[in-house]
Amino acid sequence: MIAVIDYQMGNLQSVINAVEKTGQSAVLVRKPEELEKYEKAILPGVGAFGDAMKYLKKDGMDEAIKEFAKTKKPILGICLGMQLLFEKSEEFGNNHGLGLIDGEIVLFDKTKFDKPLKIPHMGWNTLHIRKKSALLKEIDDNTYLYFVHSFHAKTEEKNIIGSTFYGYEFTSMVEKDNIFGFQPHPEKSHENGLKILKNFMEL
Repeated sequence: MIAVIDYQMGNLQSVINAVEKTGQSAVLVRKPEELEKYEKAILPGVGAFGDAMKYLKKDGMDEAIKEFAKTKKPILGICLGMQLLFEKSEEFGNNHGLGLIDGEIVLFDKTKFDKPLKIPHMGWNTLHIRKKSALLKEIDDNTYLYFVHSFHAKTEEKNIIGSTFYGYEFTSMVEKDNIFGFQPHPEKSHENGLKILKNFMEL
């Protein structure tokens, strides 16, 4: 069974539905002490970074996630969930994250755009595979995935397994040991998104 972490933010049911389409089962986990019972965990999320961290800290779920990560069990952050894995974010001020991956979350830099682009980055875009990963098994380079976000991750090259171009190249997938992050929405990315989720289930 896979734990989907419920901290009052995110498209929880759509993530569970996507997991079930891969042939696996998922359970919403609200109590921090229950997280350790599961072999894999998904941290979803839609909304503001600061609010998300506030909810995670409220009942100690932030510390439970950190302890789960120490066990070397796989954990996948999706969209805002991916961003929460990092050390900090500049969204609505300076906010500290879970610190499981080195780096920070920043607003798209309009000054780097080749031409005027809208923020948020929303819609279908391609994934450029930067490094081999079990998460990307049978996923082709330049596969289309669905994005909705205004902020993106900045991290060391060694943590980046996929990037995407929107005005400039930004980090869209990360991996550090047993910690994985996925900026696009797999549950909205049809067969390709479900394949990536299935790869996570099979780790």
